[in-house]
Amino acid sequence: MTHLKMGVIGVGGIAQDRHIPSFKRLSDTVELTAVQDVNQERAQEVAKRFEIPHAFSEYEDLFKQVDAVTICTPNKFHSSIAVAALEAGCHVLCEKPMAITSKECQEMIDAAERNDRLLSIAYHFRYSPEAQLAKKAMDHEEIGDPLVTRVQAMRRRKVPGWGVFTNKDLQGGGSLIDFGCHLLDLALWLLDDPEPVEVMGKAYNRLSKTPDQVNDWGAFDHETFNVDDHVTSYITFSNGLSMQFECSWAANIKEDHTTLSISGVDGGLSVYPFELYQAKYGALWDSSAKIREGEPDAGLVQAKNFVDSCLGQDELIVKPEQAMKVTQLIEAIYKSSETGKSVTFTK
Repeated sequence: MTHLKMGVIGVGGIAQDRHIPSFKRLSDTVELTAVQDVNQERAQEVAKRFEIPHAFSEYEDLFKQVDAVTICTPNKFHSSIAVAALEAGCHVLCEKPMAITSKECQEMIDAAERNDRLLSIAYHFRYSPEAQLAKKAMDHEEIGDPLVTRVQAMRRRKVPGWGVFTNKDLQGGGSLIDFGCHLLDLALWLLDDPEPVEVMGKAYNRLSKTPDQVNDWGAFDHETFNVDDHVTSYITFSNGLSMQFECSWAANIKEDHTTLSISGVDGGLSVYPFELYQAKYGALWDSSAKIREGEPDAGLVQAKNFVDSCLGQDELIVKPEQAMKVTQLIEAIYKSSETGKSVTFTK
């Protein structure tokens, strides 16, 4: 196979803004063949706009036309659609998070192995130039053995007021499962996928349940708001690493910021912007990197990695077992918050 036929399931914002445009730019190796959405009118509009031949209302009909699918539905449907696609012989790229529960994640992995199909999750932060630099620095042991990781994915008063982001039944959670998961995944990848031992977490939504909200990203009903808008956690790992993790949609802070820093024995690094901190030659050294102009965006690099992997020309950067670990940690953070106790992992 030299050309991959791709279908997109769910044609909301993430499909139209990231996945479809990225695949269109890779027309030498992938053909956008079909789209599907429960809203048939929207599916037809998107198909017409992007010159995609087929638009379906049932995803089972789409499977017959494609070699692979990209799933962009609410989180609740990720697992069932992915399993159905894999059983139909399609490779699967699924939007993050992999699924709402780790049990669903395992069902997806089992289906991929059973049908000898590829399964990857769209944790696109890994593909950014800064993240790629950080990974190379970690692989070349620029900071020595890592010790402490600090993660903050923070927004000021930006609860998504559109779509189903605040619908717990469809999404499974709020700021953690939507936004924080990206930085949690990236941190685990940079740390070479360590095994978690214990998680202590706390989820809040008091701010978003107060009336008369000032919110930059649209309106939402504070009376029915039932997902987290702010989460904190402390995670330890079997190799002695620890992670301080925080994410928010709506924090009362000065400004939005995304922070991922790792302190090691021989140095440290920050991902956004990429910097190295070392002590050598009797002095403290701070090194920065200039990202070259024209670097492809993360969505395009992600699409290319998936397509090339399906064609046997590359290896998946985001493996499903890694994505399941993110979901396991999310589950543990929510459980810890609910019970007021730490959650321990056993092999």
